Amino acid sequence: MILCAGEALIDMLPRETAAGEAAFAPYAGGAVFNTAIALGRLDAPTGFLSGLSTDLFGALLVETLAASKVDAGLSVRSGRPTTLAFVTLVNGQASYAFYDEGTAGRMLEPADLPGLPEDVQALFCGGISLVSEPCGAAYEALFLREAAARVVMVDPNIRPGFITDVAGYRARVGRMMAAADIVKLSDEDLRWLEGEGTIADLAKGLLARGPKAVFVTEGAAGAHGFTATAEVFVPGRKVTVADTVGAGDTFNAGVLAALSQAGLLTKAGVAALDAPALQAAISLGNRAASVTVSRPGANPPWSAELPA
Repeated sequence: MILCAGEALIDMLPRETAAGEAAFAPYAGGAVFNTAIALGRLDAPTGFLSGLSTDLFGALLVETLAASKVDAGLSVRSGRPTTLAFVTLVNGQASYAFYDEGTAGRMLEPADLPGLPEDVQALFCGGISLVSEPCGAAYEALFLREAAARVVMVDPNIRPGFITDVAGYRARVGRMMAAADIVKLSDEDLRWLEGEGTIADLAKGLLARGPKAVFVTEGAAGAHGFTATAEVFVPGRKVTVADTVGAGDTFNAGVLAALSQAGLLTKAGVAALDAPALQAAISLGNRAASVTVSRPGANPPWSAELPA
């Protein structure tokens, strides 16, 4: 099983009723949640760990996971509310009103973390769940606790507008990347963390700190993969883009699914990744993400929908 641990929330998207009144419609979301959904749809055995509410929105999240074959049994349920993100559009640009204080997701603490069963082969963490407290401390503790026993991957999916303690956040992400087997960043994330320089030089700098593989996405251009001995670039696929919501999350799922299918999602397997294995992982990530961006919202493809 690949376990995704991090945020799940409800995006309240603007709609209009039949009577012409302004309204909001609830959609399940969150970066780590999206990766779990994408993995389940790619036929990878997948679990999800988060703080989930027992309210109606928490039920919607669990139902959405189950519909994509994702097991939420390791999640910590509570009566606290679900995180809500109300979205408004002005000239096509989205702005958010984020309701996260005292929620089931945010209030997850290190003491709440369950032990992981032996069938958890890999752990994926990231997203805005690494920003807030106490949940950020909980996910970091889980990641560092499990790093010696199973493959761990992190994608910080940086959202600067959410970060109030920049120094503390950078330190957390630095510790997690150093402990990780796999790090994935967008080119913007890479430069936010590491400063100016070529993607190759910055990625190799990260490799020197501990991870065995670094993947860097460049939007529509494609994605890079780096290890100590190999470097690969796979161009993006040309599609008509509806929006880019969930693209990076889906790419993460493609990489993990490809490594799992190849029998490489082990500590030794990731440490020995060669150029063909990197190319196969990036290719599946690109193929899956190309479907996600071709339709509105974070709606990752099922395996039968993947382009050739």
